[in-house]
Amino acid sequence: MTAIISQDDFLVFREYFYRKTGIRFESSKRYFVDKRLIDRITANDCASFREYFTRLRFQANGEELQRLTNLLTVNETYFMREEYQFDCLTSHILPELSEHLPTDKIINIWCIPSSSGEEPYSIAMQLLENWPMLRNRDVRLLASDINTRMLDMAEEGLYSERSIRNVPPTWRARYFSRVGDMYQICDELRACVEFSHVNLANPVEVRRQHAIDVVFCRNLLIYFDDLSRKEAAESLYDVMSPGGFICLGHSESMGRISPLFTVRKFPEAIVYQKPWEES
Repeated sequence: MTAIISQDDFLVFREYFYRKTGIRFESSKRYFVDKRLIDRITANDCASFREYFTRLRFQANGEELQRLTNLLTVNETYFMREEYQFDCLTSHILPELSEHLPTDKIINIWCIPSSSGEEPYSIAMQLLENWPMLRNRDVRLLASDINTRMLDMAEEGLYSERSIRNVPPTWRARYFSRVGDMYQICDELRACVEFSHVNLANPVEVRRQHAIDVVFCRNLLIYFDDLSRKEAAESLYDVMSPGGFICLGHSESMGRISPLFTVRKFPEAIVYQKPWEES
């Protein structure tokens, strides 16, 4: 017998998932959420939503919540997405940081969410191809996501033709090899990125990072409400170095989220900066 998710069940679960992840599902997403809940209720041999929800909340190791989170988080991405920000990174952001930071300071770049790895690997290619100072500067490229299935895919580094469609042909030849109808990213790029599991709505997990100089947090906060966006922005601010930059998605504006950052307008992109000196 197929479990039924009532309106009250949906609202109870929506509030619980929001507290855990910062993501709030609108009523228009009801079918999407219900289908995945029913799949997990069936997989756990539970007779009802209530039985499953009790197990979900009180499971000590949190494995079921992680499985459900993997099903409910959106991961649409591809290589060189909104690449004008990558151009801004190598043309303006990194040169400015290099001018102000000690020469022995490692520049930390953090992508959250990393999804299946297309964004951090795009940044790695951009640095190798378009930032000559990489020969003289140490850069650490970090990437995190709440979805462990996406992290596994990112570390494997195997992509479809559609995913790499915007990669320049010369880059494709240099950094990818054909494996059947897929493309395997080279070991050099895979070694450039450190992947980790981080829930942006959990300040304790965010604080595992520190001295971050550039954050790419693109097209994630649109799934948060005003409060969780503000809290996420504050968490990111706390782990960023003075003078650090944050890049959001094209439809997102830090000005509507938090007053902590200064707007910086470069020819390629609008980004946001943590002040060099905190008041």
